[in-house]
Amino acid sequence: MAFEQIRKKDWYSILGADPSAHMSDLKQKYQKLILMYHPDKQSTDVPAETVEECIQKFIEIDQAWKILGNEETKKEYDLQQHADELRNMGPVDAQVYLEEMTWNQDDQSFSLSCRCGGKYTISKDEAEDVNLIACDTCSLIIELLHCC
Repeated sequence: MAFEQIRKKDWYSILGADPSAHMSDLKQKYQKLILMYHPDKQSTDVPAETVEECIQKFIEIDQAWKILGNEETKKEYDLQQHADELRNMGPVDAQVYLEEMTWNQDDQSFSLSCRCGGKYTISKDEAEDVNLIACDTCSLIIELLHCC
C-alpha cells in the first residue's frame, strides 16, 4: 500500500479512538481489537469470506498501531491531518516567511495580523513542522514558508 493511501486513512477511527486519546488508551484499544480479529482466534466454521474480512481488519488495525503507537509517526500523522483539515477549509490567502512574523518572547510564539483583525499564531515548536496556519477569527489561511 502506498504511503499516500496510508496517510488518507483515519487511523484513530480504525482503533475506535479519539485523536486526543492518550497513548495508553490507544494501546488498550489496539490490544483489544488485535485479539478480536487475530486469524488464529477465528472460528473454523465461519465462511471463508468472513475470515478474509477479519484478516483485512487485522492488517488494518496493525497498520494503525504502527503509525499511532510511535510518538514520532503519530505526530507526523496528526500534523498531516491538521494540514488536510485546513486545506479543506478554503484556499491559502498568502504565503509568508517565518521571518516576516512577529516573535513573542512571553509565550514563545510567532504571530501575524490578519486583514480581518484576527491573528495567525504558531508556537516555536510547531513552526518547524506546520505549513498552514488558520486565522483565529476568520476562515483565512496562510502558508508558512521557510527560508533556505
